[in-house]
Order: sequence, then C-alpha cells, then structure tokens
Amino acid sequence: MTHTLFNTLKTLQLPTGQSVQYYALSALEEAGLGMISRLPVSIRIILESVLRNYDDQKITQAHVTQLAGWQPNAARTHEIPFVVARIVLQDFTGVPLLVDLAAMRSAAERLGKDPKRIEPLVPVDLVVDHSVQVDYYGDKNALTRNMEMEFRRNKERYQFIKWGMQAFDTFRVVPPGIGIVHQVNLEYLARGVHQKNGLIYPDTLVGTDSHTTMINSIGVVGWGVGGIEAEAGMLGQPVYFLTPDVVGVNLTGKLREGVTATDLVLTITEMLRNAKVVGKFVEFFGEGAASLSLPDRATIANMAPEYGATMGFFPVDDATLQYFRNTGRTDGEIQAFEIYFKTQGLYGMPRTGQIDYSQELHLDLSSIVPSLAGPKRPQDRIALGDLKSTFTELFSKPVTENGYGKPADELAHSYTTRDTGHSDSEVCVTAPFNQDEVTLPPGSERNFTELVNNHPTLDPVKANGKVNHPTELHHGDVLIAAITSCTNTSNPTVLIAAGLLAKKAVEKGLSVKKHIKTSLAPGSRVVTEYLNAAGLMPYLEQLGFNLAGYGCTTCIGNSGPLPEIIEECVVKDDLICSAVLSGNRNFEARIHANIRANFLASPPLVVAYALAGTVLKDLTTEPIGMGKDNQPVWLKDIWPSSAEVESLMKFATQADTFRQLYSDFTKDLPLWNEITSVTGKLYDWPDSTYIAEPPFFQDFTLQPATESGSGGIRSARALAIFGDSVTTDHISPAGAIKETSPAGTYLLANHVVKADFNSYGSRRGNHHVMMRGTFANVRIKNLMIPGSEGGITRYRGNDAIEGEQMSIYDAAMRYIKQNIPTVVFAGKEYGTGSSRDWAAKGTQLLGVRAVIAESYERIHRSNLVGMGVLPLQFKDNVNAQTLGITGDELFDIQGIDTIQPQQQVTLIIHSKNGSQREVPLLCRIDTAIEVDYYRHGGILPYVLRQLMNG
Repeated sequence: MTHTLFNTLKTLQLPTGQSVQYYALSALEEAGLGMISRLPVSIRIILESVLRNYDDQKITQAHVTQLAGWQPNAARTHEIPFVVARIVLQDFTGVPLLVDLAAMRSAAERLGKDPKRIEPLVPVDLVVDHSVQVDYYGDKNALTRNMEMEFRRNKERYQFIKWGMQAFDTFRVVPPGIGIVHQVNLEYLARGVHQKNGLIYPDTLVGTDSHTTMINSIGVVGWGVGGIEAEAGMLGQPVYFLTPDVVGVNLTGKLREGVTATDLVLTITEMLRNAKVVGKFVEFFGEGAASLSLPDRATIANMAPEYGATMGFFPVDDATLQYFRNTGRTDGEIQAFEIYFKTQGLYGMPRTGQIDYSQELHLDLSSIVPSLAGPKRPQDRIALGDLKSTFTELFSKPVTENGYGKPADELAHSYTTRDTGHSDSEVCVTAPFNQDEVTLPPGSERNFTELVNNHPTLDPVKANGKVNHPTELHHGDVLIAAITSCTNTSNPTVLIAAGLLAKKAVEKGLSVKKHIKTSLAPGSRVVTEYLNAAGLMPYLEQLGFNLAGYGCTTCIGNSGPLPEIIEECVVKDDLICSAVLSGNRNFEARIHANIRANFLASPPLVVAYALAGTVLKDLTTEPIGMGKDNQPVWLKDIWPSSAEVESLMKFATQADTFRQLYSDFTKDLPLWNEITSVTGKLYDWPDSTYIAEPPFFQDFTLQPATESGSGGIRSARALAIFGDSVTTDHISPAGAIKETSPAGTYLLANHVVKADFNSYGSRRGNHHVMMRGTFANVRIKNLMIPGSEGGITRYRGNDAIEGEQMSIYDAAMRYIKQNIPTVVFAGKEYGTGSSRDWAAKGTQLLGVRAVIAESYERIHRSNLVGMGVLPLQFKDNVNAQTLGITGDELFDIQGIDTIQPQQQVTLIIHSKNGSQREVPLLCRIDTAIEVDYYRHGGILPYVLRQLMNG
C-alpha cells in the first residue's frame, strides 16, 4: 500500500514508456529532514526502504526522520527496521527455513485454515552449493563421481527441497551443479531494481551466508544474517539492526603490472582489520574505485566478513551497467536500473568531499604487491617474497604466539610414507578435529569461525589419488592446491591468468607431483565455458586441475580425504603441511583436519605453488622447478602479462553464454532430474533422519499463551552455568557427529551406520539430531561440575540421585517431563561467533525459559527473543560467581507479567538452606516488536498468528 509521507511519492517515466511510482529521497531533503545528498550511498538505499515501507506500525515516521538525520559520529542507539526486497539461502542454512515453512503449513491445516496463506512475502532463492565434496580429483571423471557421492549423501534433503520448489510460489531453487550462491546471485539473481504493484525500488537482500556481501559490488545493499532473521525477512518482517557507522575508503591510483585483485583484497583485509571496522559499513569511493572492474569489486566485497565489516559497498556506476550487459541482463532491465539510480541521485562513484563518512581511510592501489595470507587467519597478509621466511619463523615459534612450537632443526627433516604393498596402516587418519573443539577469543566477531569443518564426515570412499608407492614428505609441503571459492572464481582475470600460467608451465615441461590434491571448483558453469573457449582448460587439466564440482568445496572444508598413506604420514609424524587455495578463510583445520598451514592466494599463485610443491621456496628468488632440458623455470617466466590476460577476456564477457547457462536448470543435470518427491501444498513428513516436522507449532492456538498472570517463571532449575565467551559454536551443533554423543546414539538407534552420519550441518532439518547436539560441545565447561569439559550437567530434578551427572540433553528431557522450567547462566559475550539459528532453537527445545548473562552478542540475543527465550542481563558487575550460584538453588523470575523493553525484573534465588536473595536484572527485550515476539512464543508463532488471523 502506498503512502504520501513528506510528499515523497513521485512518478518516473521509464524508457519503455511505462510510468511507475517511486519514493523520492530528494523530497526528504526538501522537507528539511537533512542533507540526504551527503549521506553515504548505502545509508540512502536503506533509507529508501524505510520510507517506502512506512506503515506507522512496524515502521514509524520517527524511523524515517531518525535515519534521514544520520550523523557521521553520533551515538548509535536507534535500531533500523529494514524490509528487504528478497532473500538468498544456501542449502545448509536454507533447508531449516524450508522445514519451518512446511511446519507452519501443517499447523495451518490443523487449524482448518488455508495452508497457502503460508507463503514467503518476498522472493526467496535457495542455491544448493554447500554439499559437494572433493572426494575425487585429478581426472576427467572427477565432477561426475563427486556429484554422484553428493546425491547419495543428500538424497533425502534434495527430495524435500524439490517438494518446496513446487509448493511455494515465491520460493525458487538453483540445483546442485550450477554454482556457488554468491556468484550465481551476482551473475543471475540480482536485477538491480524491482517493480511491484506499480512501484520501482532498489534491489536489497539478506542471505544466510556471511559472504552475501559479494553483492555489494553492484550497488546492492545486503549482508549475511542468521536463519531466524532470514525467516523474519522472508515473512515480511523487518530485519532490525543498530544504526551503523560508515567508513569511507578512498582508493586512488591503479594496480601495477602482475598484481591481482586477490593481492588487493588481502591488503584491504589486513588494513581494515587494523582499522577496526567490525560491525560497520565500509563504502569504497574515489578514482581508484571507479577504475576497478566489477569482478575486482566483487572480490573485495566478498571478503567483508574477513575484514569485519557488515558490508563492503560500491556505488552503481558505468562499470556496473557494463557488467549487467556482459552477463546477459535485458536492455529493459538495464535501462530501468540506470534511470532509477540517476533520478534518485544514487548513480556514480563519489569523489573526495562529496559524502560525509564517519571516518575516511586511504589506499593507493599502486602500493599493492603480490601477496598471500595465512597460515591461520585471512587478515595475516604475507608478501610473496616473505612466505618462506614467515613459515620458517612460525614453525618454531610458540603456539601462544600463533606459531607451531616445533624444534627448529625438524624443519629440514624428511619423512617417507609406507609402501602400501608391504604394510598396513598403523594409525587412524580419520579427522580428529571437530569444530566443537574450536574456541574463540573474547571479542571475536560473529562470523569468525563459521562453518569450520562443517562438512560431511569422510565416507569409506577412498581418496582417488594415485599414490601407492613410498613418497617423501617434508614440513611445508603443499598437499592441497585448490582453485575454489566465489571470492576469486567470479573474477575472470585471475582465472584466465591461472590458465595462462598453466599453459606456460606445461610448455616449459613443469608438472605437479601426484600426491598433491589439485582441484578446480568454480562458482559458476560460465567459468569452464570461457576457459574452454580460450583454450586454457587442457593445460589446467594436465597439471591436475580438473573440474571437481560447482560449489564451495575446499573453501568451506569440503576438501575431502587425502591419499591414505599421505594423511597417515602427516598424522604419525606430526607434519606441518600446507594448503594453498583461492578462498576467503583459512582458520586452522578448516580446510582439512590434518593440514595446519593454510594460505589464501590468487588462482595463478595456487597453480604456481602446486608446481613448486612447497611453501619453503621463495618464488621471487628461487626457480619453481626444473623444466625441459633440466633448465630452471622461474615464476617470471610463466607469469602472464596484463595484455595476455586482456586478450582473452572477450571469452568471459559473452552475454549469450550467461543467458544460455542460466536459462534452464534441468539441462545436463540428470542426477537432479532423477530425484523424485511428493507434490502438493503440504509436506507428508515421511520417516527421515534428515528432515522432520519441528515441534515449534505443536498445540498451536490462534491466541498466544503468555507469562501474564502466571507469576513469571517459578521454581526453575539451572540447566548449566557457563563462564565468559561461550560462543554459538559451543552452544550449537556443528561439524562431525560423534558416535557416543546423544545425536550419535539417536542416529544409531534409527539404523544409521556411523559412515552415514554426515554432519550436523547437513542434518539441520531434523530437530531430533540438532537438539541432542545443543550444549554438547566437547570443550564447553559447565561450572556446575568444576573441572569438567563437555555437555554434561548435574541433575537436580524431583527424582534426582544426589550428585547425579548426565548429558545436558538427558537432564533437559527429564526436567521437561516433570514440568520444571530451566534457566542457563553465563558470563560476558554470550553467543559470540557465527549467527547460528540453532543456538537459539536448540536452547528453546531443551526447555530453557531464560538465559541470564553478563552481556550478549547482538545477533544471538535477538535470536533468543525470536525463539521465545527470555534474555536477562546481570547489573553492576554481578554474575553467577559473585552470587555464589552452584546449581543447587531454585530460581524465580518476577516482573515479566507486563513486560516492557529493557525493564528491570527480579531474580529470586532460593538457596538449599532455605534462605533467599533478590537480584535485579535488566530485561534484554530491547524493542516493542520484540515484546510482541516474546509474548507469542517467538517470531514464527507471531507471524503465523498474523497470517492466520489476517
């Protein structure tokens, strides 16, 4: 429904002759709301959404005036209600959202309502990209065999996704084998502007993956959020976030010969980390920004999570429109895009002095040098010529100083794998590492270790490396060389450079050792089209960089197993070996559980280090290897020039290729076409350990049952007492499922053999698995049992035996059976880490009514409210330890009958000796809409009641 607030509704004539309406930002300036034309471009785009979606309920006039009056360095106290134009999902995080939608339809049916009322109110695109793993590599059949494995592992999930495709009108799926969500979003899904009900407005979105920011490169405002936030946006609710600072980065100059966009983004990541831009918007401007190609901008925007920013935004300009033409968008779309942004004053790359930023930084592009980053963090940039010395130094440096703590003289040792013809393995090479064992330092931002090792458990499938003879290994050896990740495979300049380097290397007689796991996993089928058209693919294949899959693969840890004798030797002799990849994250054990040094690099450098075989070779002063006639070959001999790359760029900018490959998602995908599923608007919930109807809407009624009149929470028990910096990785299931865990026990009881456990990530659609993993991290410390580690607690139910210990899950189930409410106590920064929605969902399903902490990570606090769990905060430096809480007590929480944002409530502690104390707490339900969410038992029941009662 349109409105005329501040006389902002105007008419725009499109080049096609069509008249559309839009909300003019200039009218806000004319109305005296502020200097709108000097606001950062990203803030103006969000302001347009706030203005357009004004309804005087969720979005009020005050919201519009507050954002229109944005000041560069004001105190940030106001939350912005941001209604997005669309949602993008990847399959690990998207399947649980689809499960919730299906469950809401089932609830509607039980209420006698039309299930079709449950429909995403904005378009939703799910791209299946997180499930393919590099089990097979180095030959022409790798792609086919990896996809066969992917479909065997994920058949039940894919059947469910196929049901969703036909059940919802506004829910689309990009099947496996097409590409990576962010590259597909950039090349195909993004349209620049949307038109609906006679209105034209900018493309905006949120996505359930932190690297959603890649879309910022084409002037689209969007970032990664947790699943609960995405569900809210999907169902028409605003996504709330605190008004941000905006850091302007002035790029000047031009990149020098031989320097790539990867070198640039690693430098920017290092620079912005040091500038502490965590939680801020970053907006690039200046002549240097204008000179960058769109794919170079995409590489920079993609790594916003690595430099800590909410966004890495580039305004729309001529380069944006040219990219739209090159990627096959229609003339009508491009014309509407251009005229709208020009009319709104949003077009063109700002220059110095035109925008008021919170802070301005400067980077001269001519200062960038060839670089890598690692071995454990993406912000730790290393100049190419310093890699050998850096690794050498870190090898013997103490672990407390980010080193490996090995004796320096071991660096020169060599180790030989066993002869498979004469002996059997003496060690287990199954990955001993699990994300559950990763802990974050205090203050780490939410996406720091997202999806570390969150990949399928390694099947009995053997790695297909052809390594059966004894092989000599050393510290620093490269064991994985992967051209992977949308960060770089969206950029044809670095892909063509990799192909040209491979061509020159082959022509000079260089080769890659057979024990190095090489793979090419681009983010789009367009990449292989232009590499073939340019004649470069055969040379990459000769070096082992055969196509392994179209998906995230190595970048998210789906690197698959190494040849058995190689991995066995690495484990047995504790080797510090390396992976070199064109990805965006390299936390220790993320890439592979047994590879401890991981370096991010441009695709041509990935090929170069595969050829060198070690990071203990200075490629600026030492030859890569010996070529024909036993002559040394240097990096400069095979590094392609800018002119050589440019001469082949025509193959990567064929609009017809993009149109052809994105026109039909069923062509050449027989495995997907063979997947069968049920049809209809309701899902029938067959028995499955992957997909199950969640209990969020059991006994659902059209009117909420609230705490009102109940006297609050009474006679609660402590389920757990935690210290500081408990992360969502501690709280929420991630990584491999242990056989002895409650989730493993459940799977075994349901006839799933250990080899088919897969990961928690792949089973996020089954609450039985996920709730059993909640608080089950092997490194979590419950202070109710001093000195303990793991998800155990002391049970204090009515039938408890004195001192009885059990898993947190088992204790929670017994409390629920006896109708005993539970609370969780925690210290500072509760819920830091990635914005994993199951950290809140699992908490709710374990019967936890309130979490009482010293402080919260913003997103996790919001997610708790979104699941109907009450977040409370200690005041005045009080905590569970200063109060002497042990878990023997009973707890009442009073003052929540008529709850208001940030009101004071009272915790009453009933000690075992009969005494009681009253402790004031701050209720961290922060906004009026959160009060509504909480009263309804969470955001999903709130929305469902709105839809059913509407």
